[in-house]
Amino acid sequence: MDVVVAGSHGLIGSALVADLVSRGHGVRRLVRRGAKPSDGDHAAAGTAELTGVRDLLWDPRTGELDPAALEGADAVVNLAGAGIGDHRWTAAYKQTLVGSRTTTTSLLARTIARLETPPVLVNASAIGAYGNRGDEVLTEASGRGDDFLADLVKAWENATAPASDAGGRVVWLRSGLVLAPTGGALGRLLPLLRLGVGGPLGSGRQWWSWITLTDEVAAIRHVISTDVSGPVNAVAPEPTTNRAMTRALAEALHRPAPLALPRFALRIALGPFAHDLVASQRVVPAVLGRTGFTWTHADHQDAARWVVEQAA
Repeated sequence: MDVVVAGSHGLIGSALVADLVSRGHGVRRLVRRGAKPSDGDHAAAGTAELTGVRDLLWDPRTGELDPAALEGADAVVNLAGAGIGDHRWTAAYKQTLVGSRTTTTSLLARTIARLETPPVLVNASAIGAYGNRGDEVLTEASGRGDDFLADLVKAWENATAPASDAGGRVVWLRSGLVLAPTGGALGRLLPLLRLGVGGPLGSGRQWWSWITLTDEVAAIRHVISTDVSGPVNAVAPEPTTNRAMTRALAEALHRPAPLALPRFALRIALGPFAHDLVASQRVVPAVLGRTGFTWTHADHQDAARWVVEQAA
């Protein structure tokens, strides 16, 4: 299998590239000259760090992408976009969040549409599409939310239209909270729990729909090789409450988690991540389940132990 990856140096992208290479697949990384690490792309093309990896230059801001970079690929995986938790959500940064996703996605989709044999486009997305929905069980068939993140996801997914209009297969991978030993939401929460000063976030009753980094990468491989299209919820089969997940992480760390963190403290400690962590989204992976996906970490307690072991 030959896979093109945009956003290859972010949390998910770097894990995906390493996984594909370890399995003997070919990887082409799209990289931008002068990009910052937070952009998810390497600063410049050069000697590949991994055997079997080629770096090819592109520039979404100017529309620069040679169709030859995608020619003959089996799949294009687009993970590019400015970090949700990198800055405060000022009006200007909200534009950056949207623009960094729609610009890159549109360029990839338009380029794919020009190819005689279009590869499948696996485009990153998020369960933010559903908004804050309390206890409602949400599948891929559920309606969209009406907040900023839901609007962002709508624009992001709509930008793939040129590829699907040209007959290409497009998957919107709506990821939940990606649990990993470093980076992502837990990159800021784990240090607090290690000190024994963490606890449930806000009320703790909000539903967390999560997936470990291992299963996120496996889900990407799965949708590439499975004939699915449209939205796919990349989450574990059993969402859990924030209180239950926090307790599991604290137990794995052998630390107490007695204190709930109020919303104002979350905003100070976690910045924009606070919005995601107190929203309630009870999302289930109907498509992954129906198509035979097997989770490595289906249980939140097992996932918590894995995160702590990997972080040790």
